[in-house]
Amino acid sequence: MRCPFCGNADTQVKDSRPTEDASAIRRRRYCQACGSRFTTFERIQLRELTVLKSDGRRAAFDRDKLLRSVLIATRKRPVDPDRVDRMVTGIVRRLESLGEPEVNSTVIGEMVMDGLANLDQVAYVRFASVYKNFREARDFEDFVGELSGDGED
Repeated sequence: MRCPFCGNADTQVKDSRPTEDASAIRRRRYCQACGSRFTTFERIQLRELTVLKSDGRRAAFDRDKLLRSVLIATRKRPVDPDRVDRMVTGIVRRLESLGEPEVNSTVIGEMVMDGLANLDQVAYVRFASVYKNFREARDFEDFVGELSGDGED
């Protein structure tokens, strides 16, 4: 593992242990060249996934990008970061277990929506505003109306 501080390619693992939910291994590392310490996480990846975007483009699935989007939705909300990480890990496992090498971006979006609905209603609405491409206040009103059961079907 390359040192993020000096770029030295030879670092030592000082400590390894599983994360609380056992979905990754946390490694404390030490760089002999500059003396810096840093942490890395090793996760199991069952298969390579490709995301099929709505415009037809294909992109490699990126767990960190998924995590960032959920963290943006939950920013300044009373949501435990470990719960967010577990939710993202669960989504990744579900995507990998689909057995398909390509996953439609709408499938990922719906899984995130389901997860956020159970995690935090405000984060759910925030994510929905981007995912469903709200363009005006009326879009928010309609969506929140559907959430509270006041929506007209």
